[in-house]
Amino acid sequence: MSELNDLADKLKSEGEKFHAIFAGLTDEQWGLEIYTEDQTWTIRNVLSHFVTSERGLVKLFERIRAGGEGSSEEFSIDRYNAAQQEKTKDLPPQELLEQYKEVRSDSVAWTLSLEESDLDKEGRHPFLEMTTLREMIKMLYLHNIIHYRDMKKVLK
Repeated sequence: MSELNDLADKLKSEGEKFHAIFAGLTDEQWGLEIYTEDQTWTIRNVLSHFVTSERGLVKLFERIRAGGEGSSEEFSIDRYNAAQQEKTKDLPPQELLEQYKEVRSDSVAWTLSLEESDLDKEGRHPFLEMTTLREMIKMLYLHNIIHYRDMKKVLK
């Protein structure tokens, strides 16, 4: 099996796992607070973050694949996340869940559209800095796992 297939399979299986986790939440659980630093983020906000960050990142990845540099050094993850939370604040959890399913499906399809040599293309990731598309794709599923660890603490 190719590395592209391995990455796509990981994205697909991890996406299905998280879809099932979110789909199994009660109305009360959606409102549980996960982060309370600058802004309060609930489990619903985390799902919104999964949707909006992955949607934006895959667009960035495509620009890098096409020869672009990636994100600018002035890019602020915090400002981006705050703006995206504002844009999605009125979406109910079920709509976000459907968007997550669609965004992850698009990420899998995009990954499978690559050539193996594309994985070595480098660009600037907003968090990882300069790295390869390979590492950026891996971060799509690792990112969600990191947030899920925080979610598990409040779901127990």
